[in-house]
Amino acid sequence: MSTEEIENGGFIDRVVNFFVVNEDPRTKTWFLGNTPGPLVSILVTYLYFCLYAGPRYMKNRKPFQLTKTLIVYNAAQVVFSIVLVIEGLEGGWRKHYNFRCQPVDYSTNPSAIRMARAVWLYYMAKIVELLDTVFFVLRKKQSQVSFLHVYHHTLMPFCAFIGVKYFAGGHGTLLGLINSFIHVIMYMYYMLSAIPSMQKYLWWKRYLTIMQIIQFLIVFCHTIQVQFRPSCTYPKSIAALLTLNAALFTYMFSSFYIRSYTKKRRDHGEQKKVICDENSNVVEQVDKMIKKE
Repeated sequence: MSTEEIENGGFIDRVVNFFVVNEDPRTKTWFLGNTPGPLVSILVTYLYFCLYAGPRYMKNRKPFQLTKTLIVYNAAQVVFSIVLVIEGLEGGWRKHYNFRCQPVDYSTNPSAIRMARAVWLYYMAKIVELLDTVFFVLRKKQSQVSFLHVYHHTLMPFCAFIGVKYFAGGHGTLLGLINSFIHVIMYMYYMLSAIPSMQKYLWWKRYLTIMQIIQFLIVFCHTIQVQFRPSCTYPKSIAALLTLNAALFTYMFSSFYIRSYTKKRRDHGEQKKVICDENSNVVEQVDKMIKKE
């Protein structure tokens, strides 16, 4: 299609052309990095199983324990997240990336390719993390399959796909670096919680939520500044979407924190304090007076 035909064409033609012309040629042939069709199929299957087929299948069955599976899975996620942190740092953020404005380097020099591969690995990590919800369903922990959980796990693979196909590097990759660092700690927690003898030491889950909130605040500040730098060539529309996404997640995670760790304590007087692991297994009960405000 010629430039003149595009200019005279309809809105849909111009949109399609934009996405075709601006795709990253380096990642076009990478696994699941070309068209969104396979990813959409994966996400539709994920939602169907976790919200309908899985709960229906487990309704009259005993929950699977999956203890060894969870230990191995979470240990692998810890290692995978460490690799992502290293690649994100060595691919740019430790050395030559600018925190104020970092355009995408579409060249084939080693550092640019390394960061592009780190973005692809992050994309793969987001797909693998869909198993988090699958394990909840198989263990009949349906209360853990909240809107926040499902929304987060559905949105992130799609965002990562856009990163691989169009923006495999640059300013937006700081989100992946910070998120991977948080996941090192988070999956370490999940791995330990799968070991019965370790559960009584896992009093610090609330601080994971605080760390997640802080990460979104950092991403919000880091991406919104692009709008006030006219000379910055990183796409301002993408920076705006990242800012909006960070603001939304900050709100949702903050609301979750208030509901889980603040409101319940404020609304109750003397009661049994129940200490649970992340899978809602009771670890300890103690008497505690909670002051009403």
